[in-house]
Amino acid sequence: MAFDARDAAAFYATPLGRLAAGLLRGKLQALWPECRGLSILGLGFTGPYLSLWREQARCLAVSPAAMGQAAWPAGRPGLACVAEEEALPFADLSFDRILILHGLEQAENTRRALREAWRLLKDDGRLIVVTPNRRGMWAYMESTPFGHGQPYSETQLSRLLTSLFFHVEYQDTLLFAPPLDWGPCLRLFNLWEKTGRALAPQFAGLTIAEATKEVHGIIPARARAAARRVLVDAGR
Repeated sequence: MAFDARDAAAFYATPLGRLAAGLLRGKLQALWPECRGLSILGLGFTGPYLSLWREQARCLAVSPAAMGQAAWPAGRPGLACVAEEEALPFADLSFDRILILHGLEQAENTRRALREAWRLLKDDGRLIVVTPNRRGMWAYMESTPFGHGQPYSETQLSRLLTSLFFHVEYQDTLLFAPPLDWGPCLRLFNLWEKTGRALAPQFAGLTIAEATKEVHGIIPARARAAARRVLVDAGR
């Protein structure tokens, strides 16, 4: 079942949501430390993370229609919109970076959604996909955005990307703390992260993959959408 963007925004306003976002933001910052002058597309619910690069890059957040959209924070440059995830209204090779977060597991057709990402990514571009980890607790807690849709193991995510002409450059797991917005657990959040990574990395809440395009890849033919259109412009 898809979740609403307003519910996701409400989760990230909680203490647990802020801790989870801070941890993941640190990982994303380490993977893409310098994006000055680049164009970055966020697919899914990515507003809390695109703010990492919003001051130095051209950022656009696109959510599927079923999810809806939450606007950018006031006073920050950026644009947010809702569009058809299998027929995004952008030209081929439009973006240097694409971040898919709260998106792939929610897609009605994951392969078509990734084909669109392949089409839009420049030949020397980079893609990051973050999904709930099939073995982790977070994938089964509907009180968080990570507890909805189709979770993936590291192997499943790697195989999916490889089958669609991406080359996986890096994989990791993250988020070992229990998905409980409860004081004692929150105070031990960083300790959970260190202990879980050392003792049981397979039970992380998230799996992360960074990939590049196989430039010789051929996108399988499919019927072209009748129109590529933006449904809602919520930017400001």
